[in-house]
Formats: sequence, C-alpha cells, structure tokens
Amino acid sequence: MNLTAEQLQKNYKDLFTYIGHYFSGDRKDKLVQFYKKHEERIILLPASHKEGYHSAFPGGYVYHVLSVIKNSLKSYELWKEMGSDLKGITPENVVFVALNHDLGKIGTEEEVSVFPSKDEWRKKNLGEHYTFNTNLSYMTVPDRSLFLLSQAGIQMTEDEWIAIRVHDGLYDDANKAYYKSYITENKFRTPLALILHEGDMRAARIEFEQQYLPKIGQNNVAAKNKISTLSKTTKDKALSSVKSEGLKSMLDNL
Repeated sequence: MNLTAEQLQKNYKDLFTYIGHYFSGDRKDKLVQFYKKHEERIILLPASHKEGYHSAFPGGYVYHVLSVIKNSLKSYELWKEMGSDLKGITPENVVFVALNHDLGKIGTEEEVSVFPSKDEWRKKNLGEHYTFNTNLSYMTVPDRSLFLLSQAGIQMTEDEWIAIRVHDGLYDDANKAYYKSYITENKFRTPLALILHEGDMRAARIEFEQQYLPKIGQNNVAAKNKISTLSKTTKDKALSSVKSEGLKSMLDNL
C-alpha cells in the first residue's frame, strides 16, 4: 500500500483527534507533547518490517494504530452488549492502550527502530522492506512501549499497564502466566487486556487480508503460467528441487 503525503498527514491528524477527544488534563498534555515531538518519525514508520505481517510500508504504523483503536472500541461495545462487567473500564482506557500498545516500535529518544532495507534480494524474496537498528538494546515491543511512556511521565493505571504488556497474547511465551492462570485471584481483574488483544489481532488480520493475501493468489498464478511453458524435463528438475509442498502439488497437476 502506498499512502500519499495527504493521507499520511490526515492519518496523523486523526490520531490527534482521538487524543483530543478521549483525554484531558496532564495526561492529554503529555501525550500531545510526546506525539508532536516524534511526529516526523511516527508519520513515516511502518507497522512491521516484513510483507505478510501487516502494514509494512511508510505510514503503516499510524494506519495500524488507528485500526486497533477502532477495533478495540468495537470490542469494548461488544463485551458490554454481551453482559460483561466492565466496571472500572472506560473508553479512555481502551483508547489509551490501543494508541500506545506498539509505541516501542518507534525506537528510543535517540534512535529509530528500523531503516529502509538496501538488500534487494531480501526485499524481493523475503518481503523484508526494513532492517532493524542494531544500536538499540534488545527489548520486546510492549516493554519498550511502557518504558517510553514512563520516560515521558505519562501516567497509566495498573490495568492499562497490564493490557499493553500482554497485548500479544499467547504469541509471546512470556504472557503465559497472565493468560493461562489456574488460580482465580491471578486472572485478569477486568477484560481490558482481552479487549486490546482482540482489537489488535482483528486489525492485523484485516490489514493482512487487504494488503497481502491477494498477492498470494497472484504469485501462484504467475508461477503456474511460467512453469506451464517449460519442457517436461525442466518441470521434472523443478519438481525435484522445490521444497514447498503446496508448489509441488501445483506442479504435479500441470
């Protein structure tokens, strides 16, 4: 997906609209200060480094965050509609965690997290359009998100801290103790973390469907058309060297 300069600016403006609408007081002031300070970096940031994940293009980060905010608010309304006890959770809590869940992807105060890749082979064959900045100390994205918020003096509730910390769900083994608790007292006290996880997963899946899923079919068609022009001997050689079971099956049916 290629976003125009106008689209990039509009998306960032929409991000500030959420901040202005859902927050107030000191927290709002510090969020505005932080996002204005890092505006240029955040506007152009991708949501991921690799095609097939989600929104791996300039502006993909803001595009994804906006989607997570919208999807998390939808989840919040669904939990309410289905009778969940949402005492202690407000739309402000939902928007705060959705807004900042991937904040760690921007890097540190001094260093960006990724650079556009110069490796043409990896871009073409692996879909890796960005490369990681190895000057950064290792941190998981949620941990760096919380670290940046702390550095900026942005206050959050215990529930918000937990939601950001574990928003990747069981995709991160470090979250097992939070999600797979067999002790009643250790279970989430509110569903905020689950609401954010749902919003994030749904947003990422829809972005994948819109941006990359169509390419899979296109690539298969292109490969089949190319192979159909080969001689039988060449097809047999290709078949013996292919590791992908899906492509082997396709070759068998030619």
